[in-house]
Amino acid sequence: MTGHHAPLARVVDAIAFAAHAHRAQRRRDVDATPYINHPVALVRILAVEAGIDDAEVLCAAALHDYLEDCCGDDGQASRGEGRDTLRRRFGDAVLRLVEAVSDDKTLPRAERKRLQVEHAAQVPHGARLIKLADKIANLRDLAEFPPADWPAYRRREYFDWAAAVVDRLRGTHAGLEALFDAAHALGPAPLGHPAATGAGASEDFGLHLAR
Repeated sequence: MTGHHAPLARVVDAIAFAAHAHRAQRRRDVDATPYINHPVALVRILAVEAGIDDAEVLCAAALHDYLEDCCGDDGQASRGEGRDTLRRRFGDAVLRLVEAVSDDKTLPRAERKRLQVEHAAQVPHGARLIKLADKIANLRDLAEFPPADWPAYRRREYFDWAAAVVDRLRGTHAGLEALFDAAHALGPAPLGHPAATGAGASEDFGLHLAR
């Protein structure tokens, strides 16, 4: 599908593509909810809460974890094949946005997190919008439905790191920044939260349990 198709059709196609690509993946919350809930949440934040109607941004939001979590050594395709698929189906502009918000999973987690802070302000405007929506969605989920194996300090670390990323994105979109600030003010789930117990530390919030 290319830019010659209606914007709404492109966004629906991107959501359908993401749903199929992430079909076997689950989030690390207590209920192991389908991973596709996360990309859909980003599209909703951007389109419904922030009033953004740029089809390329909304498509890229739906697809933002495809290269990271569905491509690579243990994925459905190589990273190069994944890029080719996105380019052919959604166009170069969407591919560039997805690449701009994708981490290099060959790097250690700490380095990836450092680079997200360092590079946040350097990515295209559309990618900054997606990054803001991603942090909003993750903070909301972390406050309401945290991974069962994340202790209090790990949840607090994520809130602090997300704030550091968003500090580099200030001036991108006042509405999204206000939504982030509201989510950040909720704070991580308290120790008494039924899903907030356990001593393990998983890799990155929102990553699937199984392919």
